[in-house]
Amino acid sequence: MIAIRDLSKAFGKKVVLDDLELTVPRGKNTVVIGGSGTGKSVLIKCAMGLIRPDAGEIRIDGQDILRMDEQELVRIRRRFGMLFQGAALFDSMDVGDNVAFALRRLKMVPEGHIREVVEEKLSMVGLRDIQRLMPAELSGGMKKRVGLARAIASEPDILLYDEPTTGLDPIMADVINDLIISLRETLGVTSITITHDMASAYKIADQIAMLYKGKIIEVGRPEEIRTTSNPVVAQFVQGRAHGPITDESEEFVRFVSR
Repeated sequence: MIAIRDLSKAFGKKVVLDDLELTVPRGKNTVVIGGSGTGKSVLIKCAMGLIRPDAGEIRIDGQDILRMDEQELVRIRRRFGMLFQGAALFDSMDVGDNVAFALRRLKMVPEGHIREVVEEKLSMVGLRDIQRLMPAELSGGMKKRVGLARAIASEPDILLYDEPTTGLDPIMADVINDLIISLRETLGVTSITITHDMASAYKIADQIAMLYKGKIIEVGRPEEIRTTSNPVVAQFVQGRAHGPITDESEEFVRFVSR
C-alpha cells in the first residue's frame, strides 16, 4: 500500500530522516517505535503529504506523492484519517461538529445525512448520545475515541495513529488498542501507528519497525522484535537505562555523571 524509499528530511542542521526505507503492507498495522524526538511524527506527516521531505519517494498504490501538485495531494489526503496525539479536538465545537468537521469542510456527505454518519462512527468507537457534549466535558479516553470517530468519519483506507495511548491509564489504553484492532478488521484499513508504548505495539502490530538515527534499523513481527538480537532495539523494547542508545548520548552521560 505504501512504499517509502530513500526518504530524507532535515530541519536546519538537524537530520531527522536519513535515507529511510519502509514498506507498509495493505490491510495491516505497521507500528513504528523509537525514542522521543527521533522523527516518528515527521515520518507520518511526510507520508500524508503534510511535510515535504528533502529527498526520496513515498508511493501510495504505486503513485509517488512527492511528484504530485497540490490538487492531486488533496485527493490523496482524502484517503487518510489521522488520530492526533492529543486528539486535537476543536474546543469551540461540540462532539458532533468535531466528528463532522471534514465531512462538512470537504462536502463529502450531504448535510441531511451528516448526523446519521456521526452517530454511526461514534457508535463504532463505543460512544452514544454525546454529540452535544463539549470537549471540556470529556475524559481523556473519551477524547481519544471522539478523535478516532472523526478519523474514520470519511471512511479512509489509510489510518495514521500518533501515540494513541499516551496519557491514558492502562485500562483505557487497552480499550484504544482493541478499537484499533477492531477497525482494522471491520474496515480493512491499512494503518501506521507511532508509539513508544511497547505493550500497545505488541498487541496491535502486524509488523514493528524501529526508527533510530533517521533510519529504520529493524522490521519484524512482534515476537521477532521482542526477542531481537539487535542491541539497540533490545534496549528500547526492554526499557533498559543502559545500553547503546544511552551510552553514546552525551546528554545522558552528563546526567548520570552528576
